[in-house]
Amino acid sequence: MKMDKAALAAFLDSDFPQVKDMFTVEAVGTDTLTLRMTSSPELLRPGGTVSGPAMFALADVAVYLTILSQIGPKALTVTTNASMDFMRKPAAGVDLLCETRLLKLGRALAVADALIFSEGDARPVARASLTYSIPPKG
Repeated sequence: MKMDKAALAAFLDSDFPQVKDMFTVEAVGTDTLTLRMTSSPELLRPGGTVSGPAMFALADVAVYLTILSQIGPKALTVTTNASMDFMRKPAAGVDLLCETRLLKLGRALAVADALIFSEGDARPVARASLTYSIPPKG
């Protein structure tokens, strides 16, 4: 592992200050990560549920940080493909947790899965599969 929980948090603070207060790295393991998205009224859509774009942001940032934990702080690692399934309504007013698993880490591409849960509920609210392009060395 090239970046631990503290290094990833510092990276968010320095490179993505616009979202640093939304996300907290809960755990980092070999090829896994858990990211918390703090609940706030700005993330809700009509009907009182967390919006799809907010859940996509959680999955995207979680997988991005999972990859960086393995390759180091390469800010230009970018999403090249994403697919997301929304399975049930997340609880309003409750933080969301995203658990990721890195499936492939190559020289140019990384592929990962993400499951999103309402805190305190073991049933996933969404699932995502994401692919990222890793910048070449040099």
